[in-house]
Amino acid sequence: MRAFEYVSPNSRAQAVSLLGAAWGNTEILAGGTDLLALMKDDVITPKRLVNIKEIKDLHGVSSSAQGLRIGALTTLGDLADYADVRAHYPALAEAVMEVASPQIRNMATIGGNLCQRPRCWYFRNGLGLLPKDESGKELVADGENRYHAILGNEGPAKFVSPSTIVPILIAYGSKIRLEGPRGKRELPLEKFFVIPKTESDREHDLRPNEIVTEVVIPPVPDVKAAHYEIRQKEAFDWPLAVAAVALKMNGSNARSARVVMGYVAPVPWASAEAEQALTGQPVNEATGQRAAEAALKNAKPLNHNAYKVQLARVAVKRAILRAASGGAA
Repeated sequence: MRAFEYVSPNSRAQAVSLLGAAWGNTEILAGGTDLLALMKDDVITPKRLVNIKEIKDLHGVSSSAQGLRIGALTTLGDLADYADVRAHYPALAEAVMEVASPQIRNMATIGGNLCQRPRCWYFRNGLGLLPKDESGKELVADGENRYHAILGNEGPAKFVSPSTIVPILIAYGSKIRLEGPRGKRELPLEKFFVIPKTESDREHDLRPNEIVTEVVIPPVPDVKAAHYEIRQKEAFDWPLAVAAVALKMNGSNARSARVVMGYVAPVPWASAEAEQALTGQPVNEATGQRAAEAALKNAKPLNHNAYKVQLARVAVKRAILRAASGGAA
């Protein structure tokens, strides 16, 4: 690991003032579970680490009539243990409990999970976010791409968005709050993730001198939701496909639906096609299958990952049926 300056501010304003105006020179240290691995592998080489753990108001979870507020430094372990999460957002609690190992959950933060970098092995081996060879040819398209994107991969970005809990957060209608030298801003969580077009772009709508401060989930008293993951092995592993579904029901019919997939695209992939297939329809095996087919109808698998299309269909269908049956409400 290369030498770096270490600073530990105790306020948001101080933290923001210590960040750089361009990517590369400074990095934020929260849980550190992803950052330190990137530094050890020489993928990133910051000259300064800004430790934000001493900023007290970035910690903790609180409930109100406006919903659930989750401070960016709240660990995944604490989030899963919070009583109101288990009571009112059980699909989120379940998704968080499936993230990594207990040791990682007790260190990793919600803000860090949202901001983690892609697990693409080209990126992790220092070949860049949009890897190309010396002639300018894309490496992923004709290379080893068995775990890469099957949706949203028309451009140079072929990695998959790495968070397993973001799909259910988006399905619940969450918002993210950021703070920087220009002040505070809030946006729907799904808008926080972007598909980079050039190597200088990032996969998040986050400026180099901004920090994530909190995530807010609205009240969901009439929502039935579920999260479903498909992994290669039952023990801790990165998923091959994730689906999150939130339904508002009118009897046995879906009044409205959100269907969000993970690990299939460079961003968490909300499927308007699947949502349209469900809305106004009875939720059963047949409509679940139709919605799953609609969710993947525009998939464009690469050389070695066509198998992910069927896995994603299965994840979507099972999440729909699980949500409708009240498996996680």
